[in-house]
Amino acid sequence: MELDIVELSRLQFAMTALYHFLFVPLTLGLSIIVAIMETVYVMTARPIWRQMTKFWATLFGINFVLGVATGITMEFQFGMNWSYYSHYVGDIFGAPLAIEGLMAFFMEATFVGLMFFGWEKLSRVGHLVVTWLVAIGSNFSALWILIANGWMQNPVGAEFNPMTMRMEMTSFFDVVFNEVAQAKFVHTVSAGYVTASIFVLGVSAWYMLKGHHFELARRSIAVAAAFGLASAFSVVILGDESGYNASLNQKMKLAAIEAMWETEPAPASFTLFGIPDQEARETHYAVKIPFAMGLLGTRSLTEQIPGIDQLVAQAETRVRSGILAYDALMQIRAAKGNVTPEEKAAFEEHSKDLGFAFLLKRYVDDPRQATEEQIVKAANDTVPTVWPIFWSFRLMVALGFSFIAILGYFFVVANFKGMKYPRWALRFAVIVIPAPWIAAELGWFTAEFGRQPWTVDGVLPTALSVSHLSAADLAITLAGFVTFYSILFIIEMGLMIKYIRKGPYQDVAETNEWQRQHEARLMALDAPVTQPAE
Repeated sequence: MELDIVELSRLQFAMTALYHFLFVPLTLGLSIIVAIMETVYVMTARPIWRQMTKFWATLFGINFVLGVATGITMEFQFGMNWSYYSHYVGDIFGAPLAIEGLMAFFMEATFVGLMFFGWEKLSRVGHLVVTWLVAIGSNFSALWILIANGWMQNPVGAEFNPMTMRMEMTSFFDVVFNEVAQAKFVHTVSAGYVTASIFVLGVSAWYMLKGHHFELARRSIAVAAAFGLASAFSVVILGDESGYNASLNQKMKLAAIEAMWETEPAPASFTLFGIPDQEARETHYAVKIPFAMGLLGTRSLTEQIPGIDQLVAQAETRVRSGILAYDALMQIRAAKGNVTPEEKAAFEEHSKDLGFAFLLKRYVDDPRQATEEQIVKAANDTVPTVWPIFWSFRLMVALGFSFIAILGYFFVVANFKGMKYPRWALRFAVIVIPAPWIAAELGWFTAEFGRQPWTVDGVLPTALSVSHLSAADLAITLAGFVTFYSILFIIEMGLMIKYIRKGPYQDVAETNEWQRQHEARLMALDAPVTQPAE
């Protein structure tokens, strides 16, 4: 397989995934925020909250439709560009995706119509139930997709069948409750909640700077700050959980994120800053925080985090074991069912390392014919390119803590300072709107690039997963996807800006009349009581 085919296939999937994920976080978060606002409306019967619900739901609807358009094309790529991957692990990977489409997406897509067009047809409580079902459906979609992705990071509940040459599911329970998938789900949806909160905060701040829609803006800031702050803390806590899981299941990814070339005495330090040099296997100008990595990665003071050099040595051992597994597999295939107990035992002993033998396919057709030099190369291939992961992780973390500071500030002002926001804070809230998307994309890059050279960690190398296509085919479709997705992104931005500028145009008269009457009641209560003349 030509390497440029692999790289072009990876680039195409990366571009479509990153484009798609521009829409996903806002859908996840806005669906919950809209449901919270409508809940307040049902509890208080104040028209301003219905107006807020309808306004933010309009922006949710624009984002939802375009997110669906970008998401559907992604799934076709598994058959188009990754046909061997689909053949090899489709029995496991396809199950959660099918459930996502049949259960979560259908629920979400069905009720989204009722949410937009059912205001006059349903009771207040009935419409609220519909809105919450849309929010639950959105988050269920994320759950099943992340179960599928989590299995690629930690392939549990499955085993290789030498007769079919495919991975087959052995425990649906283990796949669904995979600890990596569950941590990724909460971490990802919490990041979506932060994204939507910063978006609502920024748009509302813009209204306040312009002097428009003041009542909607100040209430929206209060909701976004409270919901976003809780979500931002959740992102950090669950990010720590993901790091701990990586120390158990993806040691090489964790070592690459830390640029830890050699195993340090426990507890390992955390490199706050440095310039990784992969060729020299060292990090220049490293600034370290003692004990921090050991505590975060192992939650102890005595357990070591293995370095890259030690993990490469372990990978070389597994490549050699994988060669034995491959040899036993070929004997089983040649026997055509007449397998001796010795052949079966030999395969079962080394089968967990079969994927490491497949790493040799990049250099030799038959792994059993690999030279010592090729075995060493295959072992070194298990190390991803370190510096992009090192820096993407640190930028993501820095942004995550900055969101806590921003949302915490607005939460304090909204609840304890009478919602009197200085103009510099409002301007900053507008400027920071793109930051959560940058953090989310950096997080996905860290997770997926850090898994290389594996499509399914330790099971199937990326170089073996692709379809037999020409470089020209991939280049043409890559250009087509980038063009199509760029057009959709421009449409999204155009529609969002149009409706943000238009503002909350629904229920304006009713809301303004209620607000006028409410202010009149407050003035009457504040008026001095006139004493009767004697």
